[in-house]
Amino acid sequence: MVDIKKISTEQRNNLTKNMDISSTLEILKMINNEDKKVPLAIEAVLPEIAELVDAVAETLANGGRLFYIGAGTSGRLGVLDASECVPTFGVPSDMVIGIIAGTDKALRLPVEGAEDDMEAAIKDLQAYNLSSKDFVVGIAASGRTPYVVSGCRYARSIGAKTAGVTTSYKTELSANVDYPIEAVTGPEPLTGSTRMKSGTAQKLILNMISTTAMVKLGKVYENLMIDVQMSNKKLESRAVSIVKEVTGVTDDVAQANLQKYGSVKQSIFAIISKIESIDEINRILDMHHGNIREAIKYTLKAEE
Repeated sequence: MVDIKKISTEQRNNLTKNMDISSTLEILKMINNEDKKVPLAIEAVLPEIAELVDAVAETLANGGRLFYIGAGTSGRLGVLDASECVPTFGVPSDMVIGIIAGTDKALRLPVEGAEDDMEAAIKDLQAYNLSSKDFVVGIAASGRTPYVVSGCRYARSIGAKTAGVTTSYKTELSANVDYPIEAVTGPEPLTGSTRMKSGTAQKLILNMISTTAMVKLGKVYENLMIDVQMSNKKLESRAVSIVKEVTGVTDDVAQANLQKYGSVKQSIFAIISKIESIDEINRILDMHHGNIREAIKYTLKAEE
């Protein structure tokens, strides 16, 4: 048996003990008041998250991959963040990968014993040919989930960089990774239900990791998603809006450039640099690793 009394996320919350005899509004206020503590818990570990993000960005810049690995809610959040990187930042689907204990079936249905299967974590990572070039982020509210700890131990053993995102103190996961993140959110409003404050904290931290790493990789100009994939009508409209916002051109000009070049980044660079050749545009962008600010500086300097 697991001694859950030692796990902070399993403790009783004295502020919500009357939940079952409270009014609907009172219950909502209880949950809301507890949720307010989440950003403060994350704020306390921002320096550690910054170190982790810099290491992730370096890994991705050098051709490595970012893996999230978790079970239950933690696993679902990792898969969610990974899958959203593709349309948001236009990265290949194998750059950021989410792995959940029990396979993708566990995204919708609980898989009995999956989080306790230590061998499965190793096999799941080996299926992706994990190497020392990659980065594995283990996600576990308790910081003890055997599947997650085992996966991170294996990753570390082959030279991959590792991190752990937990909402508990001094955990086993933290002791087995290079970059431990412990955003301690305290007892849940509903005892042990880590899909609540713990899940919220994990979601916010994963947002920070992927978004900031992509910013550092040149996937963002100012605060605009210049590598967004135009995969639906809304995103097509967003692409037009971004090109207009940055360059000041009309709808028609923005649309014409997007049709010609097929991407927001290339369209913006073409308009500002006045370079029309797609080969030349790609050459200069590649020279600056896709960083549009640096590419524009290079072009303007060349004109002087």
